[in-house]
Amino acid sequence: MRNKLFWLLFPLYAVVFGFILYINGVFTGTVTSLSNLLINVGFLVVIGILFLFSTLCFVRLNTCTAALKRAADQIRKEQKEKGGTLWELYANRKDIFNNPALDEAFEKYQKHMAGRRTKRGYSEVCDLEEYINEDLLDRIASTHYNSAVAGTLTGLGILGTFLGLSMGLASFNGNDIYTISDNVGPLLDGMKVAFHTSVYGIFFSLVFNFIYRSIMADAYEKLAEFTALFRECAAPRVSPADDNERAMLIYQANLANSVKSIQELMKGTAAEQVKGVDLIARQFVEQMTQALGGNFEKLGRSLNYAAKLQDQNAKTFQDMETAARQLQDANRDIMRNMVQFQKRQDELANKLEEQGKQLEMMSDFLHDEISSQLYTFNQMREPYEE
Repeated sequence: MRNKLFWLLFPLYAVVFGFILYINGVFTGTVTSLSNLLINVGFLVVIGILFLFSTLCFVRLNTCTAALKRAADQIRKEQKEKGGTLWELYANRKDIFNNPALDEAFEKYQKHMAGRRTKRGYSEVCDLEEYINEDLLDRIASTHYNSAVAGTLTGLGILGTFLGLSMGLASFNGNDIYTISDNVGPLLDGMKVAFHTSVYGIFFSLVFNFIYRSIMADAYEKLAEFTALFRECAAPRVSPADDNERAMLIYQANLANSVKSIQELMKGTAAEQVKGVDLIARQFVEQMTQALGGNFEKLGRSLNYAAKLQDQNAKTFQDMETAARQLQDANRDIMRNMVQFQKRQDELANKLEEQGKQLEMMSDFLHDEISSQLYTFNQMREPYEE
């Protein structure tokens, strides 16, 4: 019932309007201050006009939220009856909501998805909430206007306060104690204007703000319920073939990055390691030979041999890099062949479908021709037999 709370504004407005008329003596015929009455009535008329425009916006929003609820109930019903995804039913369906704003937004969503359709399904899926969302409800409810009404009501109350005080002080012109008592009445009349306008301005501001926020919260809840249900039961799905292609592309990208890292390692680190080991070996042999004699010449030759082995290992890694590149090229060829094979399958399926239609037409033609021949034969046989 939160979406119906705005109707509460009018009984409250009538009560406050009647109370202002009563305290100003309209019902008893004893109007003490005509200016006080006119100011209060003028302020209340302005507030009534604001409430009227807001009510029109809330009624428009309620028809929208009711359409969302009906559509959600319809999706639940069809899901129970048919099961599975319901997108094939909604891909081309018109007037789903029977609401101009919602139907226009859903039609834009249908056109967007139609542009993403392929022979095997959909290349990508767009969320319905990009078209039917809280921004759409804000436009329908004219939130740019209603969000300012509460502040406007408070401003009217403050304006009435200063206006009433100005009226009272303008009529207060006593210079001594005897003349001051004669001007207390007009001063009090002005203070009445200030007090009354402040009270009902702030009161209506609080009530309207509560009702406005309740109505918008209810609309947002119904929108969230519908979008969640549509996403679960009726949203289109991405085709599995496109998922496989994306997975293959990701795999190729990761493989290319790994090959690039190995290539950089082979070009830089391995060559530097060979040079470093060779230099260290030479310096070590020279120093040990000078210090301990020629017994370490064999050790030097062993280290040189190790450096050569390191060089051979670098070449081996380079061969591995070449093999990895060849593997990557082979994967790309396989991917292209798979795509071509899929296209040929689609073309073959289309040709088989066309041939089936032609065979069906030929079968119908032969059937009609044979029936006609049999009928002619029967017609000719009867006179002959007689």
